[in-house]
Amino acid sequence: MEKLAEFREFEYQGWQQSADEYHYSFGSLTLQMIEPLLNAVNAQPGIKLLDVATGPGYVAAQAAQRQCQVTGLDFSEAMLAKAREINPDLNWVQGDAESLPFEAGEFEAIAMNFGILHLAEPQKAINEAFRVLRGGGKFAFTVWDVMEKSIGFQLIYQAIQTYGDPDVPMPPGPPFFYFSQPENSINALENAGFTNPLVEQIPLIWELESAEHFFAAFYKGTARTGGLLRRQPEKNLENIRAAISETTLPYLKDNKLVVPMSALVVSAEKL
Repeated sequence: MEKLAEFREFEYQGWQQSADEYHYSFGSLTLQMIEPLLNAVNAQPGIKLLDVATGPGYVAAQAAQRQCQVTGLDFSEAMLAKAREINPDLNWVQGDAESLPFEAGEFEAIAMNFGILHLAEPQKAINEAFRVLRGGGKFAFTVWDVMEKSIGFQLIYQAIQTYGDPDVPMPPGPPFFYFSQPENSINALENAGFTNPLVEQIPLIWELESAEHFFAAFYKGTARTGGLLRRQPEKNLENIRAAISETTLPYLKDNKLVVPMSALVVSAEKL
């Protein structure tokens, strides 16, 4: 339990300091998954939709545009402040995905955009989604595809493996790419009681201004990968940054980085 608490605190502190950079760097990438995610939960006008781990509130905002009755939940005050800054009129709630502050059957649709990758006990969050979802409702979450298909992660982790120390002290958490394997996602949904699980692969393109922007996206804009980078000795960081400048060159197009990425939408329903 102590290790779980340590990982939760690590993630919390990471997102507390990453809200602005995440919005600047990863926003354009994760936004591309929202339409498939909302389609997976059949987000239609009038339904009550919960956006878990809302971050800057991107999913909640687009669900509101679909005229859903939206609630966005996150554990990070900094992320919720960013969400309120962008969309002050929506309903934002601070809370824990693994212990949702809602009654059973309160929502008709639940979505989580990449949040499951940052939880100490993701199965608990899936179980909680099942609890607060009404019968006939749908739950969906997104995750990154395997590293070989998510080139941005491949580039940064190869640089860390080669020029950094991948074993710097870090609070242990679930494997980052665990849910990139469809069978793991399907098993987790079925263990919670969900039926008819589906996994859809979505190809993405991540456009960035430069190799330095790419490096900063991970260093300042993420909790887990950023935490790994921020704990490197300064010399390691210099070498990693230099490696990224080289390995991103094949992805330069019209003075921008154009990096292929891939993600999965995993969905299921509650009968």
